[in-house]
Amino acid sequence: MIDIRKLKELVRLMVENDLTEIDLRDQEENVTVKRGNVGTTINHQPTIYGGGGGAAPSPAAPATAAPPAPAAVPATSSTAPAEAAPSEDSDEGLVAIESPMVGSFYASPNPDADAFVKVGDSVSPTSTVCLVEAMKVFNEIKAETSGTIEKILVSNGDAVEFGQKLFLIRPN
Repeated sequence: MIDIRKLKELVRLMVENDLTEIDLRDQEENVTVKRGNVGTTINHQPTIYGGGGGAAPSPAAPATAAPPAPAAVPATSSTAPAEAAPSEDSDEGLVAIESPMVGSFYASPNPDADAFVKVGDSVSPTSTVCLVEAMKVFNEIKAETSGTIEKILVSNGDAVEFGQKLFLIRPN
């Protein structure tokens, strides 16, 4: 996995030099960082050599909500250990709100405020459900669907990964 310090330096260089894409490859890693407001795709796939060791990582899906600043994210599909795999039938028919980036999850706009949403709240596609802080930028995460919050899968202050499920919604 790429070192976060190296990643931050790459992003800083991209911003300073007004670059929209950078692609780095070596024997162990392949890192592509793209920045822009619409249709941003971020991909990072380690190269797997030799036999054994498990399955290859899945490719990164296009980000559904592009962050305002450039970001790069590992394409591994790891989840927080606290997120035990719930039984499939209990989540049947529920839609997940996933993190569009790596960062820190915040349930409220500040520590003294109420949470944006709680279990049982109704949301619309434009409802802000949380903040994900990445590189000192707080990004509002929208529900992007109408429904009722059924489960909150992460705790305030938790680190979240790209594509990690944050909430489960029962669509209207």
